[in-house]
Amino acid sequence: MNSASIQAEPALTNPWLIAVLVALASFMEVLDTTIANVALPYIAGGMGVSEDEASWVVTTYLVANAIVLTASSYLARMLGRKTFFLICLGLFTLSSLLSGFAPNLNALLLFRIMQGVGGGGMVPVAQSILADLFPPAKRGQAFALFGVAVVVAPVVGPTLGGWLSDNISWQWCFLINVPVGVIAMALISLLLQESPTARAEVRRLQQGQGFDVIGFVLVATFLGALEVVLDRGLEDDWFGSSFIVTFAVISGLAFVLMIPWGLTRRNPIIDLRMVASRQFGASFLVMLATGAILLATTQFLPQLVQQDFGYTATWAGLLLSPGGVVTMAMMFVVGRVAAKVQPKYLIMTGAVLIALSMYSMTNVYGDLGFWFMARSRMLLGVGLPLIFIPIMTASYDGIPSSKTDQASALINAARNTGGSIGVSIVSNVLTHREQFHQNRLIEQVTPSSTAYQDTLQQITSYFTAHGSSLAQAHDQAIQWIGAQVQVQASFLGYMDAFWVLMLISLSAVPLALTLRKIKLGGPVHAGH
Repeated sequence: MNSASIQAEPALTNPWLIAVLVALASFMEVLDTTIANVALPYIAGGMGVSEDEASWVVTTYLVANAIVLTASSYLARMLGRKTFFLICLGLFTLSSLLSGFAPNLNALLLFRIMQGVGGGGMVPVAQSILADLFPPAKRGQAFALFGVAVVVAPVVGPTLGGWLSDNISWQWCFLINVPVGVIAMALISLLLQESPTARAEVRRLQQGQGFDVIGFVLVATFLGALEVVLDRGLEDDWFGSSFIVTFAVISGLAFVLMIPWGLTRRNPIIDLRMVASRQFGASFLVMLATGAILLATTQFLPQLVQQDFGYTATWAGLLLSPGGVVTMAMMFVVGRVAAKVQPKYLIMTGAVLIALSMYSMTNVYGDLGFWFMARSRMLLGVGLPLIFIPIMTASYDGIPSSKTDQASALINAARNTGGSIGVSIVSNVLTHREQFHQNRLIEQVTPSSTAYQDTLQQITSYFTAHGSSLAQAHDQAIQWIGAQVQVQASFLGYMDAFWVLMLISLSAVPLALTLRKIKLGGPVHAGH
């Protein structure tokens, strides 16, 4: 094995305790991609800045996360996985504490960058640690635990962030990481040991290959600038903004330069030939689509019910909870099934179930109850694990052991970048299609039409019956009709957004068909 092996100290514990600690640290990291979203109005108010300025709190974290992912495999090999994981966890915990006590927005953004750097290295290395801790036959269950952390965390984020902001203060969205991080660091440093062979391997690597600095700069610039474009594009009017144009050009140039550089290096930061291979390339694209579905639905379903159904932040979060419970249960079921069924068939089944979940939401209208949307979310909860665990199995098939840390980093980069792409696409569909539908509906609302006059008369009568004067009731009726047009335009915009998400999920079906059959019988591989 060409990278550092990990083992649990046998006298003190069994590997499952380590697995829980590593998964918990990963849970906190992924949680922080969404926990601050609902707290932005509170952060803006507390810091005395606009919500637009406060939204950089989310952008800086995602950009730092994307950049450090690419270097994580090299650093884990050079420092040893345990050391690198503890450094990342320590930086993540310290910057969470500093974020909670940030005196102004600039300081908060700096601490969020530090938090993103610390967090970005944890998740791919957590995968690698778990793979080394468990024998092949039990690896599927270990990865189910890790999958719960990564898939459920974005669902919990908005609920927890909203509750903390409403009931305590927005600072606790960051401070909540501190006790968990300190306990996890203490226990992992005590219970996790790197074997003597792993330490010898680290020393050998430190004397051997150098770091591909130019490759790292190109990949980091490409991913970081792309993340800024995706996250800020809608707010800054896309290519009508010189800021967005500049970052798009920087991202494009870095991408163009990255390809020949990566193909001509002996030890590139990203092995582009691996990304271009049929098996890993298809897995990478499926994970992009999965990240898009996971993050977009988690962000926009609560937004829909708060905006058009009058749900509180807490109830909007509770709407996601049944789906989260189903996902957790299905992770462990799929962990067992993955050892017996080819990944391509599980991925296709999961993609179709997710598409059906999205299709059910294209029928959204004002009289829908809580359980209609919760059932749709539960169907999504069945589909996600059917993609998430098999894609790990498929993506590492045929990858040499020296490349699996890099494969871990790339699969996690796909999930992160896919999430940003999904949110960006849905934001744009919602904004433009809602405007389109509103224009079409307004064309039908003509004061001279009989239908309009009948509705106006009925609503005016309603308001006069409830104590308004005739003039007041007439004005209230016109306002009510205007509000109904806006609500219907919003519903139609969300319908279009769910159609797009359905098509994204169906795109995984032909990609899954391109995957080759793998040897079954136990291992669900990951970076090791």
